[in-house]
Amino acid sequence: MAGRRRLDQVDAMRPIKQAGVVSTHTIIAFAPLGAAVLSNASLLLLHVSREAFFFISACMLTYAYAGLNLGDRAGMRRFYWRRFVAVGIPYLCWNAIYFLWFLYVLRNASYANPARALEHFGRQLEIGYDQLYFLIVIMEFYLVFPLVLMLLRRTRGHHGLVLAAAVAAQFAMAIAMHWNLLPAVLVKYGQENALCYVLYLIGGAIVAFHLTDVHNWVCRHTALIVLLTLAATIFAEGVYFLARTGVSRALGSGSDPFQPSVIPFNVGALACGYLAGLALVRPRRSRRTLWIRAAVRIGSDNAYGIYLAQMLFITTLASLGWSRFADRAPFWVWLPLTLAIAYLGSIALTAVLARTPLAVPLTGRKQQPWRTLLPRRAPGPAPGPAPAAGPADRVTPQEPAALAGTATDQNGT
Repeated sequence: MAGRRRLDQVDAMRPIKQAGVVSTHTIIAFAPLGAAVLSNASLLLLHVSREAFFFISACMLTYAYAGLNLGDRAGMRRFYWRRFVAVGIPYLCWNAIYFLWFLYVLRNASYANPARALEHFGRQLEIGYDQLYFLIVIMEFYLVFPLVLMLLRRTRGHHGLVLAAAVAAQFAMAIAMHWNLLPAVLVKYGQENALCYVLYLIGGAIVAFHLTDVHNWVCRHTALIVLLTLAATIFAEGVYFLARTGVSRALGSGSDPFQPSVIPFNVGALACGYLAGLALVRPRRSRRTLWIRAAVRIGSDNAYGIYLAQMLFITTLASLGWSRFADRAPFWVWLPLTLAIAYLGSIALTAVLARTPLAVPLTGRKQQPWRTLLPRRAPGPAPGPAPAAGPADRVTPQEPAALAGTATDQNGT
């Protein structure tokens, strides 16, 4: 199966959304109680990082496997095995790492009883430690990916209707989750349920079929996208503060990610993220912009590891009493400082792990040579999406195709 060429603008989106994920967990862990209103208002928008993760993952997986032969049993077995290697094995390994981290490094008192510790570990494997539920959702999408691909192939020319159905389903799920209209067990495990992100998963797959058209439309309507996203931001925050101040709860309340009022913002933020990616990789000649592009490439290369490792740094800071510092310092000091420690620490750790024999189980990537640890030169100009990828196109995987990668597979096909 022929690969497709690398999309540098999509690569550039990864460090942006990773910063959103780390910021979310930083605010949850350290925001002072007295700032709950503002921190929840921020979380309302930062939760888009999860939707961005699922959208880009589905889009790039479909982009890479649009020509997958669903009737080839050997090919399908290879597809699922490689998905398991890229996501399933890191999921198991990192759940074990976090369990041992709390048990032996942080010496969490709740792990003192062996029976309780094993019960807790089993619970972790069931729902994923903290942010690892992202991988559960992606694995659920893998299971039905052949059906999604079959649907999109059979509805060529009618993808607008499919997208409209996905929009309706997303609003229906958000309403049902937000107002607890579903059975309690479905609400309890909502964040691990791929149906709660149906618009972003199906939408991402549809965009992969029309990448050139979408690229051109987004570039032609930059001002409109920004204005509509700002309007959606004001609307989402307005709903939040109306409910928070007790004026009206008709459109929802709280800062949870399943609010229907935030869906328009999520869509706009995804489009703005794509525009930001284009800006970051736009070919320029100045030394400063070359360094920016080099930094973007480093963030992209280690993006998966940021998801996996970030909580090692956040929980360690918490165990060292970082909350006391956050209580005393202004938010514009402790928030970016904490973000930098967790973000850059995760990049450094991932870069090292990716060059060891543990690269695949701990980073989902094929082992990289040590000589590539430090960048030598900024990447070249970023091409726009190709109308079609021919056999001569060369794939350059940097992150598992399973997780927003632009390649067919890390190990080749």
